[in-house]
Amino acid sequence: MYKYDEYDQRIVDERVAQFRDQTRRYLAGELSEDEFKPLRLQNGLYIQRYAPMLRVAVPYGLLNSTQIRKLAHIARTWDKGYAHVSTRQNFQYNWPELKNVPDILAELATVEMHAIQTSGNCIRNVTTDQFAGIAPDEVVDPRPLAEIIRQWSTFHPEFALLPRKFKFAVSGSSNDRAVVQMHDIGLEFYRDGAGELLIKVWVGGGLGRTPILGEVIEAALPWQHLLTYADAIIRVYNRHGRRDNIYKARIKILVKALGIEEFKRQVEAEWAHHKDGPNTITQAEFDRVAKFFTAPAYAKLADGDAAIEARAAAEKAFANWLQRNVHAHKQSGYRAVTLSLKPTGIAPGDISDKQLEVVADLADKYSYGELRTTHEQNIVLSDVKLGDLYALWQEARAAGLATPNIGLITDIICCPGGDFCDLANAKSIPIAASIQQLFDDLDYQHDIGELELNISGCMNSCGHHHVGHIGVLGVDKGDSEWYQVSIGGKQGNDASLGAVIGPSFAADEVAGVVKRLIEVYLENRSVDERFIDTVRRLGHTPFKERVYADRQPGKQKVEA
Repeated sequence: MYKYDEYDQRIVDERVAQFRDQTRRYLAGELSEDEFKPLRLQNGLYIQRYAPMLRVAVPYGLLNSTQIRKLAHIARTWDKGYAHVSTRQNFQYNWPELKNVPDILAELATVEMHAIQTSGNCIRNVTTDQFAGIAPDEVVDPRPLAEIIRQWSTFHPEFALLPRKFKFAVSGSSNDRAVVQMHDIGLEFYRDGAGELLIKVWVGGGLGRTPILGEVIEAALPWQHLLTYADAIIRVYNRHGRRDNIYKARIKILVKALGIEEFKRQVEAEWAHHKDGPNTITQAEFDRVAKFFTAPAYAKLADGDAAIEARAAAEKAFANWLQRNVHAHKQSGYRAVTLSLKPTGIAPGDISDKQLEVVADLADKYSYGELRTTHEQNIVLSDVKLGDLYALWQEARAAGLATPNIGLITDIICCPGGDFCDLANAKSIPIAASIQQLFDDLDYQHDIGELELNISGCMNSCGHHHVGHIGVLGVDKGDSEWYQVSIGGKQGNDASLGAVIGPSFAADEVAGVVKRLIEVYLENRSVDERFIDTVRRLGHTPFKERVYADRQPGKQKVEA
């Protein structure tokens, strides 16, 4: 993984000292709230419902065990003993005191971490596929170019005050696990027939109040021009993006208003001034960064293990975990393992300081000290020997990190919602808990099969509800918390946005609504057909009819 040089470290250390003084002046009354707000935001600090929230950057989701131990120390020392993995692959703390935030940032700087540009109207954390560098279907490892984007965008003087926040995602595999179509700029790396590295550039995607899937602005961009072309896109957005209305300020609104052809024309005109300029990526620069992402010293192993197969045959719980949480690896004899942060009764994505310590130990013992966060709010050990899987499972299980539910109905993406967030219209975590409890039987979950259920507490869609097979959105209805339910959303290559099935539901109805949706699916699915495929085949009508069947006057509840 990328290691700081003296310039990186100095930049982060200087930012810590700068923010320490800004915080001191604010607490002393020398800076107003309006003056302090943009300063704290670009250092990842929000003022939430009950306490500040600090968002820590995890560039393209990549971490080492030393960094995880530092995150555990911070959770223990300055928070309430836990942290939260966000859908941007970052870590968040929900309870730090403002006066302690400079000390937290100073601690992070000792392990090459920071909170720079995790908020504010700037270029945010670059995300990618959690299996980057190890996936069998990978064509190009996207991490070197993701790192180049990170270096280019950090403290970019022109893009520090954009009309609104701006997000990149990069993917180098045939299967898109980075959700490139729902980002301001999505980059899909591939090789042409001659082996040349090219980029399909998506622009204008995003969820939130106005969900839009991105459009292809350039289908075959040579990789050397990545930064100059992205620069041209953002310059056009910076010039014409709306600043008079926060709800109309994202680039997706501009692209939609102009149309992709006109937007492309303006980008090409802007690019003409910068193409082949100083920001053109040279082979030497690519090689300099790429050397940080070389593979570990893999052992030469057979891609089979009789002892593991025997364990799986004898222990159903282990077999279930192998099926759901263990993933193919391009290196023979190795697997990637997802540690589930979605056990029943725990807010999705939350992890305690003790569990963080366990994760660090597991990474050192089984995965060359490396791990990744996912936008589904879990953690991945990237390089586990096939023969170590049973021992790893036992240790992860003892720490509550081995729930075999990855990709199933209780592997819920969920924002913090009204329990923490000032913007939320409704709570998200209790809704997730009610669904987890209703579907807690693992055999039932495995019978249902692959299903993505996403929950957001407001229209900002931090829980990605628009692209869930089932999406739940908290809405304010007469000062009460209600929930809209949508179906048909999907991430990946054939991404789609879900559609709301009808009027909203009270909090205690939502789990029952989900149960009825699942019943329709189970009654109508073909062999090996997933929930999303059944929805696409049947349409919304049979699901809607079942959910609202007893919604007659005087009978308003949908029972679980």
